[in-house]
Amino acid sequence: MKKLMLGNEAIARGAYEAGVRVSSAYPGTPSTEINENIACYEDIYSEWAPNEKVAVEVALGAAISGVRAMACMKHVGLNVAADPVFTASYTGINGGLVIIVADDPGMHSSQNEQDTRMIAKAAHIPCLDPSNSQECKDFMKIAYEISEKYDTPCLLRLTTRIAHARTVVELGERVELDAKPYVKNPKKYISMPANMIARHIEVEKREIALANDASSMAINKVEMRDKKLGVITSGAAYNYVREALPNASILKLGLVYPLPKDLIFDFASQVEELVIIEDMEPFFEETIKSWGIECSGKEKTGVLGELFARKIAKGFGNKEVEELSLEQLPSRPPVLCPGCPHRPLYYVMNKLKLTVCSDIGCYTLGALPPLSSVDTCICMGASIGMAHGFEKALGREQAKKTVAVLGDSTFSHSGMTGLLNMVYNNSTGTVIIADNSITGMTGHQHNPSSGYDIHGLPAPQVDFEQLCKALGVKDIHVVDPFDIKLMEKTLREATSKDELSVIISKSPCALIIKQTEKPYQCDTDVCKQCYMCMRIGCPAIQKVENGVRVDETLCFGCGLCANVCPFGALKNT
Repeated sequence: MKKLMLGNEAIARGAYEAGVRVSSAYPGTPSTEINENIACYEDIYSEWAPNEKVAVEVALGAAISGVRAMACMKHVGLNVAADPVFTASYTGINGGLVIIVADDPGMHSSQNEQDTRMIAKAAHIPCLDPSNSQECKDFMKIAYEISEKYDTPCLLRLTTRIAHARTVVELGERVELDAKPYVKNPKKYISMPANMIARHIEVEKREIALANDASSMAINKVEMRDKKLGVITSGAAYNYVREALPNASILKLGLVYPLPKDLIFDFASQVEELVIIEDMEPFFEETIKSWGIECSGKEKTGVLGELFARKIAKGFGNKEVEELSLEQLPSRPPVLCPGCPHRPLYYVMNKLKLTVCSDIGCYTLGALPPLSSVDTCICMGASIGMAHGFEKALGREQAKKTVAVLGDSTFSHSGMTGLLNMVYNNSTGTVIIADNSITGMTGHQHNPSSGYDIHGLPAPQVDFEQLCKALGVKDIHVVDPFDIKLMEKTLREATSKDELSVIISKSPCALIIKQTEKPYQCDTDVCKQCYMCMRIGCPAIQKVENGVRVDETLCFGCGLCANVCPFGALKNT
């Protein structure tokens, strides 16, 4: 049976067919759909973990117990999970362990361009790189075979275009595997220095064996055509090479770390010119040059952004592939949805001219005009630590107007330790938990604050007010952000105090509740064209010649525009 599948969907299918028993993940574009699809298979236990570190630890525990397990995340999530990942490379596994990481060339939904192949090398972990959905499924099975044969975690690296592109996949049956017996082995699994010194020797032996075997692995394929030009490539870049340079001979790498040295030497000897075409960093190129093989690469394609067929063709002077000009296309930045509970919060913070250390999530969009309320955004959980840093650097009086903002999922992910640090070190800042009870930016995945698990079944729901009290915070307020007068009053009081305050801005995401109010309309006879309503940045409100117009198809009926209108021109009657 064949089916058209997303790369992420095919990864899930590959896990099912490979006999995976446990999957843990934290949602992050472009990897989110993997675990969402895993949840459809009853034979696999799946869960949303609070963060990627926990996800890897859950999967590692399952693997050491003797079953095949996996963890999924985006590239920056691998940074969060690096602690257990690097040490798991030393301990090895029992049942297979595969960690799927989705890189994001071009930063479509990420704060940096990060190449997971570099992490694979640093951690001494093999890494696979599929180029279509069929390979996504097939490489999952191969990754488990490598993991178990060489006693190692295995990375499977995706990029956005592979994760989110659909190609045909031939489905297979699930292989049911008995759990491998768990045998107590302190010298292998307890990462004390004396034990790990010995394990490091095993890691080096394993890596040499893998590198030697790589040249005969079927996932590294040679496609000989015109021998004037030879290209070494992998993953999504392979598809662009085939389009831009149809006559070139290609060595397509499936195992991208460690590299198949003998195979590369043999391929290089057969072509007149050798070129390396790879997404992001010159990972292949630098290694191959270090072996004394003459080649070129990034001077033709650059290291910035995504590779495309037209970019490759331009680098080689191929004018048959048309170059697309983006200069005339209008910019379409993302915006907060109509009815979003983050909008009134940012409206008030903008009004109060606060310095806002924000975080990763929907609420980061408060940085855009006209709200323009965000000063910093670095990574998950950084908002609290940075606001604390502002206070310790500038002093309490100067830093009183500095606040930290992060969502409920982000607070669960990595905000709690930052808040504990503020309590422990006697900070007097203000932390705002923008609690919309869902992981919104990645497509409404449940988290500890939503009250449901990955399958939509009821689950214990964290009480942030009680949690903050347990961490030692005394001044805690729960406010509906649409009550902008109360929100403004609470923020003014909190930022004037000489103590740590937490404000829980609590209102559900507009996309997960049904609209209960009628759409608003502007009475142009009453409207004074002050355009205060335009300052909230709602996409449903449009400026027209005699005032404003509210698009009824977009309006959620939240009433924020009516609350800020000083003349009562906006009504839903």
